[in-house]
Amino acid sequence: MAFYWAPAVLALLAATSVSQKIGTHVQEAHPPLEMSTCTASGCTTEMKSIVLDSNWRWVHNGQYTNCYKDGAWVESLCPDPETCAKNCHIDGATVADYKDTYGISTSGNELDLGFVVETKYGTNFGSRVYLLENEHAYKMFHLKNREFSVDVDMARMPCGLNGAIYFVEMDADGGQSRSKGLNEAGAGYGTGYCDAQCPHDMKFINGLANTVDWNSTSDPPVGKAGICCAEMDIWEANSRAEAYTPHPCSVTGPYACEGTECGDNAKNDRYKGVCDKDGCDFNPYRMGDKDYYGRHQKFKVDSTKKLTVVTQFITSDGTDAGDLVDIRRYYVQDGVVVQNGNSSIAGVNGNSITDEFCNEMKTAFGDINDFKKHGGLKAMGEALARGMVLVMSLWDDSLSDMLWLDSDYPLNKTPGTPGVARGPCKTTTGSPKYVRAKYPHASTQYSNIKVGTIGSTQLQTRSGSGSGDDGFGDDRRLRASVLV
Repeated sequence: MAFYWAPAVLALLAATSVSQKIGTHVQEAHPPLEMSTCTASGCTTEMKSIVLDSNWRWVHNGQYTNCYKDGAWVESLCPDPETCAKNCHIDGATVADYKDTYGISTSGNELDLGFVVETKYGTNFGSRVYLLENEHAYKMFHLKNREFSVDVDMARMPCGLNGAIYFVEMDADGGQSRSKGLNEAGAGYGTGYCDAQCPHDMKFINGLANTVDWNSTSDPPVGKAGICCAEMDIWEANSRAEAYTPHPCSVTGPYACEGTECGDNAKNDRYKGVCDKDGCDFNPYRMGDKDYYGRHQKFKVDSTKKLTVVTQFITSDGTDAGDLVDIRRYYVQDGVVVQNGNSSIAGVNGNSITDEFCNEMKTAFGDINDFKKHGGLKAMGEALARGMVLVMSLWDDSLSDMLWLDSDYPLNKTPGTPGVARGPCKTTTGSPKYVRAKYPHASTQYSNIKVGTIGSTQLQTRSGSGSGDDGFGDDRRLRASVLV
């Protein structure tokens, strides 16, 4: 993700935190989800499952007293990080809870994520899930010299939302081993998240509660510690804009940070941290092709129809041992292969992510080249080789209103400045307050997850129908001077 974000979380019993002990009120049940592994000989399908991130779960003292309430830690249970970890329990969720409380459901190889779900306990906004290898470990993907493909349906994803599919260098066990016994829940309860934004909103990091300097008035509430790791964004999109982005880091695996090494924006440390927060993004709109991706048939890729997204991780010598030198993208829609759009920005060449492309883009846009500083594609490839966890989410953005994905950003620069225009959405309609009120029924679907050798997954998608727009197509600026 190009900018730091935090999940919009359920106000279930006014408790929205992560803990490390396992509660006994609800037995966890993981919704099943098929995925396929492919070679030149064909694909083999196997049943896996998903798990909800622990930040969404109810946390209590083993009975019914909340450890975290109204954005703040309960002092009597959580006076310090260690005591909190020992006192607090994270509870499970049934398959019915996944759907009725969090808007998450699966069927065969399809995963559906709803945006707003209201219950008698409160309202849930968005979600984040991980693919499991088994009941106690995440599925680890080793993507160097491989390709990854997935079908996406963005028809009900308006401006201001992000349907994200990405990989992060989490621990397979959800951080149990590195917690030295403090984290009993582990991957089976969705613990151990990290990403290149070094998020401070995680309530527990490496088994310890993030209670020190906890700011309950922040949106989202945050603590002193952050948790960093390499991140490869396969797909960040709504129906108006899309991008894929590698974010290398100078650290290996999940890294708990404090101070400058977190690279916090508020402290003007963004380019001093251990991870490349900007990444090297390929967004066709930002690269000058405003007719490449959008709603209906005037665009090369129609976001109102199901779409297969294929990402290839090319090495220098065509082997697993070679350095990562290129991240290529193409699409399949209505049975037709659509090559990624070419840059039309002066001085920037290509239609895939290479170190040369990234250097040219950073120069053309006047951006700091933190990507190169953190090792570029070679470092990203090393993280891919070590193994990464698949994350699938739907979220809104309380910090920058998703403008970095689908509108003009930053706002202190004119829209005509190269690199500022990232999508056609208005700058005034991306706030969580706005999208939650206008688009509570927004949703996204991911399906047909496949990984394999280069050229082995090439999927086709079924087409949608209809050319008229609907309520999820609002908030685009007209190109004519009537409305900007």
